[in-house]
Amino acid sequence: MSLTTFLNAMPGAIAQGMIWGIMAIGVYITYKVLDIADLTVDGSICTGGAVCVMMILSGHSMTTAMIAAVLAGMLAGLVTGIFHTFMGIPAILSGILTQLSLYSINLKIMGKANQALSVRNYDLLVSLNYLKKVSFFRNTIFVVAVFVAVVIAALYWFFGTEMGCSVRATGSNQKMARAQGINTKFCTVFGLVLSNGIVALSGALLVQYQGFCDVQMGRGAIVIGLAAVIIGKALFSRILGSNFAMKLAAVVLGGIVYYIVYQTVILTGLDTDLLKMLSAIVVAIFLAVPYWKTKYFTKPAVKGGTKSC
Repeated sequence: MSLTTFLNAMPGAIAQGMIWGIMAIGVYITYKVLDIADLTVDGSICTGGAVCVMMILSGHSMTTAMIAAVLAGMLAGLVTGIFHTFMGIPAILSGILTQLSLYSINLKIMGKANQALSVRNYDLLVSLNYLKKVSFFRNTIFVVAVFVAVVIAALYWFFGTEMGCSVRATGSNQKMARAQGINTKFCTVFGLVLSNGIVALSGALLVQYQGFCDVQMGRGAIVIGLAAVIIGKALFSRILGSNFAMKLAAVVLGGIVYYIVYQTVILTGLDTDLLKMLSAIVVAIFLAVPYWKTKYFTKPAVKGGTKSC
């Protein structure tokens, strides 16, 4: 792999990393804020993409298509929330059930397993073709960066409101939140709705970027999202600080780092069939590091300040 080849691949890796970083922000809301492992994202990212593609192909405006995609993702999160709170199904199983249902729904939305969306026929917001030879304000990296900034700013504002604090309290300690008069079931459902709406937004951008929507495109999305969250926390938490907006920015940077590594591995000639396994190994290692640090590298506290012989 030459340096020129690597540098030429970087704009695409950065753009794709930022798009998946938006999805990772949705994962962050459930995994870190609500303390729920939500597997709905494997389906809702494709739902957002499928709705966006079909709306554009049907002649609707880009704004309408993007809004419809987000609403579709929010509806998927609502279903997971109802499964979990109203029907009493464990959160992880609720996400699996919704994800399984979305596979059939996505097929029905698209009418077949994949749909093409050519940048030559439609004026898309982002595209692989917009990485070069376009004006700065149409460049894919700039446009996605604007979406990232808007999402982070909106979430920073929301989680500072009374409703946002209620959602955070629900994830921190449900019993204490209920003791303070917070409707924890509503907050859980709302968090799932918000998370999957953001994931669907990422899906809508992703299908435009790659020029097609495939029913399998969301498979393993939760692993990529977790990788971005964990890598972002490990590499950038001390640099960016503990501010909530900076934590979200670290998640997006984690997505960029993940895709730069991903692209580098591809360029080195590794068998692409092994990439999913590589992702799982990376996530497993980063998840294990805090445990290893506590168990093997932290000295136990000594009572009285001295060790007894």
